[in-house]
Amino acid sequence: MRSDTIEIRTGDRAVVHDLTRECERFVGEERDGLLNVYVPHATAGVTIIETGAGSDDDLLTALDDLLPRDDRWRHQHGTPGHGRDHVVPAFMAPSVTVPVLGGSLALGTWQSVVLVDTNVDNPVREVRFSFLAG
Repeated sequence: MRSDTIEIRTGDRAVVHDLTRECERFVGEERDGLLNVYVPHATAGVTIIETGAGSDDDLLTALDDLLPRDDRWRHQHGTPGHGRDHVVPAFMAPSVTVPVLGGSLALGTWQSVVLVDTNVDNPVREVRFSFLAG
């Protein structure tokens, strides 16, 4: 298995950061296998979604509706409402696995691999790519 880690600057606001190009670069020399994308953080997740047509903003809005950033959370350190950031990975897993066929990600036409980070207290994220040849 081959593995590498990159650093992503997400800044001080909730973001959906497209990782697809980084994924493609990582598997560029490979043929067939599985790519795993993993975020080793308690307040971020990885998913597959359409980007650029408003779906990324819709996802953040849905998370705000489902998990409001208010004072209801028992986990109280950080900015107000930060406790909800620790619940996000229960809804947005910390990893996804994508098939790689003939050196290309086997994603649907509009699918992108994204990092979802709602934690405004942590502006830098680590993302690990691992490739298992098939």
